Amino acid sequence: MKKESDLWKLLKKNTPEIKWTRLESWSSFGTPDLLGYHDTCGFFMVELKLIHDKKIRFSPHQILFHSTMTKRNFILVGQSQGACPSSVKLYQSSSVLGLLTDIREVPPLAVDDWGHINSCLLANRS
Repeated sequence: MKKESDLWKLLKKNTPEIKWTRLESWSSFGTPDLLGYHDTCGFFMVELKLIHDKKIRFSPHQILFHSTMTKRNFILVGQSQGACPSSVKLYQSSSVLGLLTDIREVPPLAVDDWGHINSCLLANRS
């Protein structure tokens, strides 16, 4: 994967039952990239991130959002180079601080399994 738009296309292709809206938030910094909706669970948000040189970069606004808005929000991480395009990991929003420190120490909700990723996104957790 070379850019976040590749990760977006992969997510959209593999979760066809979710209605997605791509957010372009120039006026509201820190807002996640995607708004998802499904009748069984309602609305949720997903931040798309690529790993560059074993690190994930978040803006201070994104860190604040994910640290404080932890319910029904997720971070989907893809490999930026040298990995299979389907190499993705889904994390809870509350994992943001751990992802900044060491991604290897943070347990993902799902890894490389679109069925499991879909189930995690649609789980009706408050």
